[in-house]
Amino acid sequence: MGGIVCAVRGGPDSQPTIDRAIELAQETELTLHFLYVVNLDFLSFTASTRVHTISKEMRQMGEFILLAAQAKAASQGVEAGGVVRKGNVGEEIVALCHELEAGYVVLGQPRLQHDESVFTQQLLDEFVEEAERLTGAKVVLAGGGVQ
Repeated sequence: MGGIVCAVRGGPDSQPTIDRAIELAQETELTLHFLYVVNLDFLSFTASTRVHTISKEMRQMGEFILLAAQAKAASQGVEAGGVVRKGNVGEEIVALCHELEAGYVVLGQPRLQHDESVFTQQLLDEFVEEAERLTGAKVVLAGGGVQ
């Protein structure tokens, strides 16, 4: 196994995901790879000339988020790298898993507000199944076990 891929978005809601990935790395002694994906799909209907600037700023924000996650891992004795990609989140998770021959993928459960999930449970289950099928890695959900 080549390690653990942990997709993060940043902010307080990512902390349980980061914590679970660090715990898994401690349990398995595998290298942890944090992934931040810049996805600008929300700008597809704009003719703004600022798309390049926004992309650059989001990449820089992602790099900062990854540095914070890596520092947290290091403080707990876990070796961790960080990767910023641009594109579709699911596709980039799969691609990095293939590149690293990852054994695990740690995912959070994105939420809009305290009780409102971005994904329905069905969509999350479908994504988990697809990710496992395409990568051969086991998906671990923050706050849950191996799926």
